Amino acid sequence: MMKIFIRSLILLLMCCASLVQAADTGWLRNAQNSHAEVRLRSADLGDKQQILLDIRLQPGWKTYWRTPGEGGVAPEIRWQMPDVNAQWHWPTPSRFDVSGLTTQGYKGDITLPIEVSNVSGEQLAGTLTLSTCSDVCILTDFPFSLDLTQLADGDFARDYAQAMGQIPAESGLTDQLDASYMNGELQIRAQRHEGWTQPALFFDYPQGSMLAAPKISVQGDTLIARVAVTDEWGETAPDLRGKTLSLVLADGGIAQQSALTIGSQPLATETGLQTLLSVLLLALLGGLILNLMPCVLPVLAIKLSSLVQQQGQTRRQTRQQFLASSAGILFSFLLLAALMTGLRLSGQALGWGIQFQSSGFLLAMVLVMFLFTASLFDLLHFRLPSNLNTRLATQGDEGLLGHFGQGAFATLLATPCSAPFLGTAVAYALTAPLPQLWLLFAALGVGMSLPWLLVAALPGLARCLPRPGRWMVHLRTLLGLFMLLATFWLVTLLIPHWGETFALVLGGVLLFALCAWLVRRRALQQAGVVFITLTLAGAIFLMTRIAPEEETLYWQPLTEAAINQALEQDKRVFVDVTADWCITCKVNKSRVLNQPDVRAALKADDVVLLRGDWTQPDPAIGEFLRRRDRVAIPFNQIYGPALPNGQILSPLLSREAVISTLSEAKK
Repeated sequence: MMKIFIRSLILLLMCCASLVQAADTGWLRNAQNSHAEVRLRSADLGDKQQILLDIRLQPGWKTYWRTPGEGGVAPEIRWQMPDVNAQWHWPTPSRFDVSGLTTQGYKGDITLPIEVSNVSGEQLAGTLTLSTCSDVCILTDFPFSLDLTQLADGDFARDYAQAMGQIPAESGLTDQLDASYMNGELQIRAQRHEGWTQPALFFDYPQGSMLAAPKISVQGDTLIARVAVTDEWGETAPDLRGKTLSLVLADGGIAQQSALTIGSQPLATETGLQTLLSVLLLALLGGLILNLMPCVLPVLAIKLSSLVQQQGQTRRQTRQQFLASSAGILFSFLLLAALMTGLRLSGQALGWGIQFQSSGFLLAMVLVMFLFTASLFDLLHFRLPSNLNTRLATQGDEGLLGHFGQGAFATLLATPCSAPFLGTAVAYALTAPLPQLWLLFAALGVGMSLPWLLVAALPGLARCLPRPGRWMVHLRTLLGLFMLLATFWLVTLLIPHWGETFALVLGGVLLFALCAWLVRRRALQQAGVVFITLTLAGAIFLMTRIAPEEETLYWQPLTEAAINQALEQDKRVFVDVTADWCITCKVNKSRVLNQPDVRAALKADDVVLLRGDWTQPDPAIGEFLRRRDRVAIPFNQIYGPALPNGQILSPLLSREAVISTLSEAKK
């Protein structure tokens, strides 16, 4: 009897087990990819099949989420049955950032639950395509066939439940979640009463767009993420307002899957005021330091000449003149803010000094600079009608409007230069709401006008100059030469637009006109000095354009792909974004990059030199800078095995910083 009971019990258990059947492919491998192996298991629930896709990766390798990001391919199964419907469930991924590119995926061991319906027959077959990446990427096919008649695996139900426990829930993490888009930037705001520890965001990209890695800031229970947006080619961002954004927000082992409608209003945060105050301070400092940049020297020469000419004037007159110059500086910065506003609303590229990419602007500046040069050589005088002079309470040949113009002109000449703190302030301003953009540009203007305001507050400082005498004539000649050299520098900037022949003809016409003008005024000595100075300057310019072959650094075009390729080969990368109109770039080249010790470091066999030329508009370079939160040049960055994400250098390079960072980047 006991034997009959035992046999009956075994038969009963087998019948129960047959109600839930499972299939297991075992671990599948591909001879062309020894870094990954996969396994598929299945359980029959009657109207659908539950499948577990197990992926095992060797250290250093990764595969991808449903939305891989800026590279890679998500896992995919091509079913042999045409009517199979499969619903994939994706655990919370990780983010991988390499040389400015961001991807979303997994490392190590991962299990993906899949629900399959419309299955007929006793076999479920297909081919899994898996993308795996390390220094290289491999796309591997794993054909499989699941025998649905196999007996159940006792661990399957537990494993499936555990895998589903890793899938983000639809609620439970945030108390409030909002999304907004404006001017190429997506903003996410999330509130959580418990606060935030290590939040992470992952996105399904809206159609036609690419999203950069989010920049997350937290204050109390509020999280704000800012995400740069481009189209699929890395160019102009599409308009995401009104579209649906699918995302996963994770923190402290909890993840939430959400779908949001993207709004159009900026999302304020409690940290916004603190951040704005910090950037305002940077704007003031950056504007102040601009007075030390070589771009502003020609206008300072005009101001110095004006002071020397008008010694003996009252303190009130000196104060009015410097206040007028300060007003001109502020007005010009507000004019730049208006230009940036117009470009932003029209979807055009934004950047500090981009007006120097316009040939029309350059030609207008050449003519204005030439007229100022003629004024310094006492060939031309800017006079206002007597009634307007009276109303402006001025004296002499130059009224307050002239000083106002000097300040405005100083700002326009300052834009080819970058300075410490300036790049950060401008980058923040160009992505901030429009009221903040105007406020920050006004702060830049106040910062630059601080020395002028100091003289206005203490006009006695202007009396420290020597008494008028013959030295004033020589000083005006010297200052006129500085201004003339600046004029011809602007002429050389027209070469990329209209060619060397046009620039040579224009320079010759200006030189002949100025010398003829001086000869007519019988200023033969000044005419000779002008001719000799420009001849020497032209010779030096031609010599600098023809570098000796043995001294040449071999620069390659700057692309993200070139950076990635160099990193895959364990090489270091030195990135240089420059332009012919960028004065600070020229200073860096002469004072740092052309020095023997720096050149020797840059010529190392494992150093790749990449250069981007922003002399003329280039959307690819603009996007390259924007991905790194920069809008101004010079821009220098160093990558290497030890610095895979790159180290951005100061706008004013130093030999020590370049050499030490290159050494640090080496494995």
